[in-house]
Amino acid sequence: MPDGTLNLDAFSDLIQRPHGGLRRDAEERRARTGLPPRALGRLDELGEWLAAAQAQVPVQPIRNPRFLLFAGDHGVAELGVSARPAGSAHSLVRSALDGDSPAAILARRLEVPLRIVDMSLDCDPAELPEDVTRHRVRRSSGRLDVEDSLTAAEAEQAFRTGMALADEEADSGTDLVVLGDLSVGGTTAAGALVAALCGTDASVVTGRGGAQIDDLAWMRKCAAIRDGLRRARPVLGDQLRLLATVAGADLTAMTGFLLQSAVRRTPVILDGVVSAACALVGQRVAFRAPDWWLAGHGTDEPAQAKALDRMSLEPLTDHRIVVGGGAGALMAVPLVRAAADLAAGLPAGTGADGSAEAPADTETLDVT
Repeated sequence: MPDGTLNLDAFSDLIQRPHGGLRRDAEERRARTGLPPRALGRLDELGEWLAAAQAQVPVQPIRNPRFLLFAGDHGVAELGVSARPAGSAHSLVRSALDGDSPAAILARRLEVPLRIVDMSLDCDPAELPEDVTRHRVRRSSGRLDVEDSLTAAEAEQAFRTGMALADEEADSGTDLVVLGDLSVGGTTAAGALVAALCGTDASVVTGRGGAQIDDLAWMRKCAAIRDGLRRARPVLGDQLRLLATVAGADLTAMTGFLLQSAVRRTPVILDGVVSAACALVGQRVAFRAPDWWLAGHGTDEPAQAKALDRMSLEPLTDHRIVVGGGAGALMAVPLVRAAADLAAGLPAGTGADGSAEAPADTETLDVT
């Protein structure tokens, strides 16, 4: 996308769907394996989706996945909408960096390299490594119930940062991204986005968050989303302004990352309600973009369910993981890898000379 004023309308032209013709070729190849239809369940569907995304049949195994977490604090957490103290997201980042968080342990076991990007943590940058903090837009965000989360300039900076990171991943050969967040107050911002985009009331989208808040905190959270929703509705026609109004720098960067990943044909696994809300904004920007994303898992967050339904995305797993930080999405990685390995490795019947078709034979589409 050219430099200068950010024009989100350009994404509609830049983003194309995964190649439908090669998906049909993958379906035909699967039919020649001799296995009964639907014998592999969703693994068949995933393999065909990957063939279209990679623009080749048979697909290549997933060799270079990346686990990417956007981190930030949200001013609305000052209202007691989270079980965690306001401004404490840096402790979640430190736990992940030290390898102690559930997601970090899973990522290490699954051999998916972790990258954390601080967009708006409320701490001294010196407390964390420079490669984590170098993209920070601001310290925490404005309280979405009474003020904009970001200025217009900060929103554009955060969005462009997400785009740049998507380009970095694509250029480095990343073939699958697991996307999540490390935030305090982030699910409140996500709820406001989903309520605004789906035209629902605050109570319909207010969940308990990753820290499982009590009833009083839930009521405070619902009130904050209601007030944020009142501020978000007038700017629904301008998605970047919507992000500036209620999203914060981390969610804004995630939205830019998702859209540019779709431009670069990089598949992404979404985690929980925060990444789903960003994806929903991305769908409003470019209706074809969700074709590049997978819903890693389902949670009890009502806003996530509404967002995924709106995008017609069905969660790959249903473990009801609420810990956040990308742990649920990581659990979908073995499924995606298995789908790729099966689609690539199963011999597809016989050729005209009676010999078995080699799994390595590959038809590709030039997408440059």
